[in-house]
Amino acid sequence: MTLIDVAIIGGGASGTTTAFHLASKSKKVCILEKNVSSPEKICGGGMSAAVQNWFPFRLLPIVDEVITNVEFSWCNTDKVVAKLSGSSPFWIVKRERLDSFLLDQALNSGCNLLTTFNVVDIRKQSNVWHITALDGRQIEARAVVIADGSQSPWSKTFNLGPPQQKFASTFSGRIKRRGNLRTETARFEFGLVKNGFAWAFPLDNEVNIGMGTFLDNKNSLPVNEILKSFLPDLGFDPSEVIGHEKKLRIWNGHYKLNGEGILLVGDAASLCDPFLAEGLRPALMSGFEAAKSLIYWLDGEVSCLDAYTKTMQINWGNSMAWGKRISQVFYRFPKVGYQLGVKRATAPKRIAQILSGEMSYEDIAKRVIKRLLFQN
Repeated sequence: MTLIDVAIIGGGASGTTTAFHLASKSKKVCILEKNVSSPEKICGGGMSAAVQNWFPFRLLPIVDEVITNVEFSWCNTDKVVAKLSGSSPFWIVKRERLDSFLLDQALNSGCNLLTTFNVVDIRKQSNVWHITALDGRQIEARAVVIADGSQSPWSKTFNLGPPQQKFASTFSGRIKRRGNLRTETARFEFGLVKNGFAWAFPLDNEVNIGMGTFLDNKNSLPVNEILKSFLPDLGFDPSEVIGHEKKLRIWNGHYKLNGEGILLVGDAASLCDPFLAEGLRPALMSGFEAAKSLIYWLDGEVSCLDAYTKTMQINWGNSMAWGKRISQVFYRFPKVGYQLGVKRATAPKRIAQILSGEMSYEDIAKRVIKRLLFQN
């Protein structure tokens, strides 16, 4: 059996990003994907245009909509619109299109792909990782990247990431027309979902619809009830939605994301934003940073994987720590949060800047939390 440099478990956005950057530096890489590619991967699909900084090729050709305005509402009324400023707008993509594009870039750079490879065992012997599939196939690698999403069991197996995983209950759907959602405008609705929000993101000729609740993940969302209230305002009927419910693993503290020769990336690393559920930007960021650390590690710099955990803490985790605090206050008192937070003159612009990557939660958190707690 040929020993490869890196086995990547999962062929989503974080896994394919890692694979591309490793393969482009002539590392022997194989993506192990348990599913055959799906014609649709329905999720919000929003990400900051700043993610372009992590790729040498242009992403804009696969972007369905460039968002220049963000609209907020409370129970479909009391609406506020913020214009995205600066050079980093908000992009909406179809996940199936993004994942396929990144996979093609990785394959064209020399990465290999094995499909229907359902990993059931990962173990290390004599500095070599042995990965076994349900059907008995095996791969041997010097390093392993865990990139198989929110339901991944492997972080607990290797004591990586938060020991107490926190999940948001979410629903993601798609409607095959635009309705009356304005061009280049993303909609966030804060009054209809308990402890969370609903959203509508435009695609080229469709709309991604979704909702999430962030403080109570024990109960399922009343999806149909929320859709009946939310969708007519956008010109849709709930019967038009094709979608699914999912538990989304969200950020829940600073913890090690690496062991000796093993790293977590994307949702498997619990990186999703605990306030606005942004998952694509940290998925792509972690894939880029993981590959960078692995390249040095494979070349003999043994401490470089620890640097990955530290880099993700600085570049993402520090902001998410404040995002979590905002979430805990805002979603407990959402009406107060909307009136004193979102409707405040500068607030929509600040939220838009966070979505576009121009600001972090750390930049605004202390003022926001004080305002919500003391209602001034």
